Amino acid sequence: MQTQIEESVVVQKTKELCQTILDQPEFQALRQRIDAFMADAPTRGQYDSLMVKGQLLQEKQQAGLPLDGGEITDFENLRETFLKNPIARGFLDAQEDMQKMQQSVSQYVSKTFELGRVPEESDLDSGGGGCGHGCGCHH
Repeated sequence: MQTQIEESVVVQKTKELCQTILDQPEFQALRQRIDAFMADAPTRGQYDSLMVKGQLLQEKQQAGLPLDGGEITDFENLRETFLKNPIARGFLDAQEDMQKMQQSVSQYVSKTFELGRVPEESDLDSGGGGCGHGCGCHH
């Protein structure tokens, strides 16, 4: 029974963290850029076309088939046009920033389990010589 009570507190605090994230002006700005992209059908169409062409080129390359110069040029032109679109650029930047935010939260939670305490900033330094997740060397 004690475990259920503790899990309820953890879930409650996790929900509070989620609400705190949602309340951040930075997060709201990211959502606005993503929503602007989702509301812009032509830009979403450009994105879909770019992804399909990129996937086809990748599949072709993985199959050992030669890539036609025209196909590559078409893909590069499509990509360049897409990246010049401010709504598309905002979407891609927002996705990247949101992923960084998500990784930061995940890193804190993972380090808490690993260390058995709330991590300090120095525990999270990615350039700090550790061997990787789970190695146990505590560098």
